[in-house]
This record gives sequence, structure tokens and C-alpha cells, in this order.
Amino acid sequence: MMNRKSPARVDEDVVVAALRELVEALDRRVPHVERLGEARIAREAALLRSEAVARIAELAGKQQERDAREAARSDARLTDDGGTGFTE
Repeated sequence: MMNRKSPARVDEDVVVAALRELVEALDRRVPHVERLGEARIAREAALLRSEAVARIAELAGKQQERDAREAARSDARLTDDGGTGFTE
């Protein structure tokens, strides 16, 4: 059987990839102390990085929950009435 992702999962994968790319870019950023406003830029960059990491963790948690539900459903037995015997 082919493993196809729902559109929502694909969207989340794209978001996570973009967030990881953002975090990597912020990690590579070198502060330029000689520039006016650099302290503010550095604070905002740190806050943005923190928010991106939190969002990645949130999306990863949702993915783990979905995977656990799908695994439970795929392990459920079929009953004579055509149901799965699975209850949430």
C-alpha cells in the first residue's frame, strides 16, 4: 500500500522545513555591533528563533500524536459487523 500524506500533513512538512531553514539562518547570523540598532535586531532575531523552535516542537508533537493514532488504528482487528473494534 502506498503511503500518501494528507494535504494538511504536506503543508505542515513545508512549514517545518521553512522554520528549520529560518532557525539555521538565524544561527548563522553574525551581529554587527557597529551598526545602529543592532542590539534591537539581535533581540528580535533571538525572539524569532525562539518562536520558530517552539512552533517546530508543536508541529512535531502533533505529528507524533497522529502517528500513534494511525498505528493504533492499523493494529485494530476487524469485527464481524465490519467495524474495526477501535474506540477513541
